[in-house]
Amino acid sequence: MPGNAPPPATPLVHVIDDDAALLRALTFLLESASWRVAPYNSAEAFLAAWSDPAPPGCLLLDIRMPKMSGLELQRVLNDREIALPIIFMTGHGDVSMAVEAMKLGARDFIEKPFRDQTLLDAIAMAVRCSVAHHEEDSVQRALCERLQRLSPRERQVARLLAEGLPNKTIGQRLEISERTVQVHRLHLMEKLDIHSAAELSQMMLRANPANTP
Repeated sequence: MPGNAPPPATPLVHVIDDDAALLRALTFLLESASWRVAPYNSAEAFLAAWSDPAPPGCLLLDIRMPKMSGLELQRVLNDREIALPIIFMTGHGDVSMAVEAMKLGARDFIEKPFRDQTLLDAIAMAVRCSVAHHEEDSVQRALCERLQRLSPRERQVARLLAEGLPNKTIGQRLEISERTVQVHRLHLMEKLDIHSAAELSQMMLRANPANTP
């Protein structure tokens, strides 16, 4: 079905740790594995640098930090609806905090000290998830833009067509003639570059899974 979006930008791995030596080591490790990295020494620095739209990626985050902790940052990101997969780095004895982080939507947590490959595997999985999310968002935006081309009356007809109603019933619902419904149907199909009510239904559902436009 039409509506393919361009590929997303190169993924970016954000790393936050107040331990300067560990932050440098993590940055070196990830860059050596060909990841694009943005290091920060605090949650506040990360928030100050954040801007939308952002590329796909993930956040590698120390759970215990002075001032704003990793958990506090996670809550801020949730409040702002920033869908960035989080991998927490935790120390011994932080199990209860890690459990809370997972309940709040964290992707994974890794206990220090960790093996390099364990970390790299977790990042690869988180980034794949983020890329898929970005691609779906891009497709939804593109479909919504196409549906916005319709006139208010064409949108009414489109909703009823997507429900599987025949032209005669749509005309009765909207108090217009069946012929007028046919004209609106032809125009909206041309505008959306589709050829069937089934395609229309799929498009509207994918553009807005919760409530069709």
